[in-house]
Amino acid sequence: MSRPPLPPFNEQSAIEKVRLAEDGWNSRDAVKVALAYTIDTRWRNRVEFVSSRAEAEAFLTRKWNRELDYRLIKELWAFTGNRIAVRYAYEYRDDSGQWFRAYGNENWEFAEDGLMRARHASINEQPISEAERKFHWPLGRRPDDHPGLSDFGF
Repeated sequence: MSRPPLPPFNEQSAIEKVRLAEDGWNSRDAVKVALAYTIDTRWRNRVEFVSSRAEAEAFLTRKWNRELDYRLIKELWAFTGNRIAVRYAYEYRDDSGQWFRAYGNENWEFAEDGLMRARHASINEQPISEAERKFHWPLGRRPDDHPGLSDFGF
């Protein structure tokens, strides 16, 4: 299985890879999203460590069961060869109705087939009021004309 665009990345292919990852995560389909990672993928996500595609799928299932109305924006930060760095923000609410905005950075490393073999994430989040929300699109893919992170000054 191959997951284009493939490394080595140029600016355009890195931007495309970032948007495809954003679109996948906004689908909140853990099975589909997990297929973008190698069988032996390694993640660090806050204090949780993932060491396989199956663990990534379980992690994502738990995440999206807790983080309701999840909406994510990713933006390319840097790239070289088979690595991409992104910054991102996402908004969600918990089951009590409290909204949150999380900000983070990820470093990605890809195998030759375009599957992600490493994901290192650093994330901070803060509670926000519903009125402070910025990500207002129907659940699913962010519309092309919706502002990005730089537009919000995040």
